Amino acid sequence: MFRVAIGSVAEMTPVTVPGEFNVAGKTLSLDEDGFLQNPEVWNDDVARWLAGNLTEVKELTEDHWKLVRYLRQYWETYGVCPPLKIITKTTGITLERMYELFSDGPAHGACKVAGAPKPTGCV
Repeated sequence: MFRVAIGSVAEMTPVTVPGEFNVAGKTLSLDEDGFLQNPEVWNDDVARWLAGNLTEVKELTEDHWKLVRYLRQYWETYGVCPPLKIITKTTGITLERMYELFSDGPAHGACKVAGAPKPTGCV
């Protein structure tokens, strides 16, 4: 069960995924783990919504965005999220820092916010 804000309602309403949610004029389709099933609707507003409602992140900082944008770009280019070694080498963000940014880790937190499908390998 995740906390989900519907529309502009400030109150958080618990809901069960999978489901569809209207966010900033886009319909998000989430799977049973809260991963975006229609990644073409992803944008900054969607990323903020995913972070605020499906992770413990309340505000995306510069470091969050650096990681999220890298993951998104890599996924758009290669169709998968990158291995941890590539993430740390390319972004300079350590594994420890990734877990500070996303307590669920790079696969279940950061990739989710980046709008990429659930990783099947080791991220």
